[in-house]
Amino acid sequence: MKEQKKKVTIPYLMEKKRKKDQITMMAIYDYPNAVVAERTGIDIVCVSDSGGMAVFGKENTTSVTFEECMIMMQTVSRGCKTGLRMLDMPYMSFHTSPEKAIENAARFVAEGGAEVMKCEGNRHHAKNIEAIVKAGIPVMGHVGVTPMRITQLGGFIAQGKTGDRAKEIVDDAMAMYEAGCFSILCEVTTSEVCEYLTETLPIPVISLGAGNKADGVHIITCDLFKLYDRHTPRHSKVYVELLPIMEKVFRDYIADVTSHQYPGPEHTVFMQQSELEKFSNLVNWHKA
Repeated sequence: MKEQKKKVTIPYLMEKKRKKDQITMMAIYDYPNAVVAERTGIDIVCVSDSGGMAVFGKENTTSVTFEECMIMMQTVSRGCKTGLRMLDMPYMSFHTSPEKAIENAARFVAEGGAEVMKCEGNRHHAKNIEAIVKAGIPVMGHVGVTPMRITQLGGFIAQGKTGDRAKEIVDDAMAMYEAGCFSILCEVTTSEVCEYLTETLPIPVISLGAGNKADGVHIITCDLFKLYDRHTPRHSKVYVELLPIMEKVFRDYIADVTSHQYPGPEHTVFMQQSELEKFSNLVNWHKA
């Protein structure tokens, strides 16, 4: 009898931190990958706004729309049932006011099937994050490299390399914890910053390019397979390069079609001889 997988919940993640069992988190944007994540038991399935770049070919995450995130969230929700379904709230969807933050988060839950939000920012956004939490929607805070503010940060460069900047990141994370966040994601911070937060905070801390001393690790799905052709971050491990494999399959398909090898008899439906003769007489067609 097939073992029934347990639904991932926030208490389950807290228990993992207590036991020092690693939490797995993955950015996923489509149904096929959501199904694989479900089958393999990924703890947190995050519909990240980076999907706008990986799936829709956008130049940055600030141009990814609410509607695009909603479509990705709905798609992933159909394939993922036991993993904790997270939505990375897109640009300016929670920043302008507590009321707007609650409204948008609630739509992602009600219409998209999300269970928790992820909000990237700093201590200045804590009030709006707190409003979402108080409305009953859990939030993971996101500190360090925050792509929505990449120009302000000076580009995609590691954060927390100086004592002052490291302290700022810690202050941001603490503000998000005090706002009620159930977890913190450290993106491309120094390992020491992530390790300090892991030891200090009673909630799970997840590393995205911030070393292996956290309570868990997050990775972008397309980086696993090097599917995003523009850039693969240094911190991402490429397990297999799929693009060359896909290119070969495409070329093989073109060759099979042009040489009439595909479709072959095994891919084709034929009429019974008696029906073919009847059809030929009806349309006056003499099959070669």
